Amino acid sequence: MWKVANWTDKIQQVKVTLVISAVVIAAVSLVVSHYLVKDLAREERNRMEIWAEAMHTLSLADEDTDLNLVLKVIEQNNTIPVIVTDAAGNVQTYRNVSLRARNAEDSLAVAQQKAVSMRMRQQVIKVQIGEGANDYLLVCYDDSLLLTRLAYYPYIQLGVVMLFVVIAIFALLTSKKAEQNKVWVGLSKETAHQLGTPISSLMAWTEMLRETYPEDELIPEMDKDVKRLQLIADRFSKIGSAPERHNVRLAEILQHVVDYMGRRTSQKVSITSHLDDEDAEVLVNPQLFEWVFENLCKNAVDAMAGSGSITISAQAIGNRINIDVSDTGKGIERKNIKNVFRPGYTTKKRGWGLGLSLARRIIEEYHHGKIYVLRSVVGSGTTFRIEVEKAQ
Repeated sequence: MWKVANWTDKIQQVKVTLVISAVVIAAVSLVVSHYLVKDLAREERNRMEIWAEAMHTLSLADEDTDLNLVLKVIEQNNTIPVIVTDAAGNVQTYRNVSLRARNAEDSLAVAQQKAVSMRMRQQVIKVQIGEGANDYLLVCYDDSLLLTRLAYYPYIQLGVVMLFVVIAIFALLTSKKAEQNKVWVGLSKETAHQLGTPISSLMAWTEMLRETYPEDELIPEMDKDVKRLQLIADRFSKIGSAPERHNVRLAEILQHVVDYMGRRTSQKVSITSHLDDEDAEVLVNPQLFEWVFENLCKNAVDAMAGSGSITISAQAIGNRINIDVSDTGKGIERKNIKNVFRPGYTTKKRGWGLGLSLARRIIEEYHHGKIYVLRSVVGSGTTFRIEVEKAQ
């Protein structure tokens, strides 16, 4: 049965809610801005038609025509870029147009190019000034600065909203990770503390029994189990603090794991280790590093249902060492590979789903290495790979 912690589901729900909210906000903003832009563009078109009519009146004016209103209409356009050309495309005048040119001749050439661009976008109004076929002016105009900004505004808003969502999700995940770390540390420290007193008592009782029954063959075995408990308590006490790392022969660590697991598994399970370089050393904390391999081997034994083989192999590549732990178990489905390191994920009926999560924490946070599923075939087995720093 799979178990996934409730907080993981809640985080997923919050993430989905934030994304949906961002999409809704962006969609509403785009729709509203679209209609605002259309209305403003229509309004500017109407203004330019009035401006064009004023130009038409100005072109037909004589000495008796009152031009006060016409000139006022023309002068009031301080926002919409406009270029007036004749039928041949020659620029007659322009207004509110920024022309970057070295002289007047170049300015007219730039204005003519801009007018052509405006005509291609069909932002042009034809003003008839005579009866001939070519007796007309073309009033070419562009979007005002306000309309341009309003057109780009929803996309800027969308970017801001998405940035907010990303920051919110990152803050949420960081907060949850910090909370999870506190739980890990608190649980580990408390476990080590609670184990300390009974372990001390057991050590004292073992010494008394050894003195009373020096020939008893069971007392050394009891002493080994007590020392094992002491090792477990020591491992838990190191969680949450920076453990000391030093150079250790990898072969020695793996041999300890093989010996320990060999005594506690069925004879139907074979555990072997192979190293390209028997003298290779790694910069690790031995107690925690062994714990990782014990967790991987225990999971492998469960996956093989008590029958199969586990192979641990290591190969040095540059300044790092790759260690593969392979089994012949039932394998992991591709869709579940990404979940195996999540706290609470397990396929065991009585599992807590913390072993691999703890292994990743030890490898990645304490040893600055990597641990991942190298390959897995359903019905054939799984290989986990660990990459750690090679001792210099």
